[in-house]
Amino acid sequence: MENWLFFALGGVFSGILAGILGIGGGFIIVSLMVALGYPAIQAVATSSLVIIISSTTGSFYNWRMGYLDLQRVVYLAIPAIITAPLGAYLAELIPEYVLLTIFSCFLLVNVYLIRLRQKIVAQAQHSEQTLNPTLSRIATGGIAGLLAGLLGIGGGMIMVPLQMLLLNEEIKVAVRTSLGVIVTATISSSIIHAVQGNVLFIPGLILGIGGILGTQVGTRVLPNLPNSLVSKIFSLFLLIMAVFNFWQAWKSYSSR
Repeated sequence: MENWLFFALGGVFSGILAGILGIGGGFIIVSLMVALGYPAIQAVATSSLVIIISSTTGSFYNWRMGYLDLQRVVYLAIPAIITAPLGAYLAELIPEYVLLTIFSCFLLVNVYLIRLRQKIVAQAQHSEQTLNPTLSRIATGGIAGLLAGLLGIGGGMIMVPLQMLLLNEEIKVAVRTSLGVIVTATISSSIIHAVQGNVLFIPGLILGIGGILGTQVGTRVLPNLPNSLVSKIFSLFLLIMAVFNFWQAWKSYSSR
């Protein structure tokens, strides 16, 4: 019963981040489940199910309010759908301590990406597109899909800055597009994880219900908060989670 409460609260928090930043919140779910003693591969797989639920809710709200450009979503979703199963397959082959180490490194990279995103916004870049749009979309969607399957995350932390860097999208457009692409990418990877028997459906549903509630908060209320405050809190949380998962990786390696 105690775990259920942690699952519900973790789902709400991940949903809030999904609505604010256009991410799936998977790193929260994976870290939470690992902390509760679940194997990393089950945490990654169950996270994919939760992300489908929370991201679908946020994307539906954005679509209903006229904020979601479905054409942009489709362009990025196609490569993401192709690469997500590959990531899920690789996750099954990688030792747990290696998977957790990759996950921790990715969290640290995200701290840099957040700062990079802030710099782009501050400079208000509106220059003309110089890179090939098709190749840029393939790269953005493909990388996001691979990470969705491999690490149990939506890939939004990569998609948002890459859309801004490669496709010259404004941040709000990038966030909303990212959330839509996350739905398709995680469905693809979640199917592979489910076939392999790694998805825990009851914890996933509890986390998902919490994610639905959190996403509503994230998409409707928290965007009104100062971006600088949200980014600082989020960066601090990423650093804490990275240290925690490095520690879990060391414990897993030592117990071999």
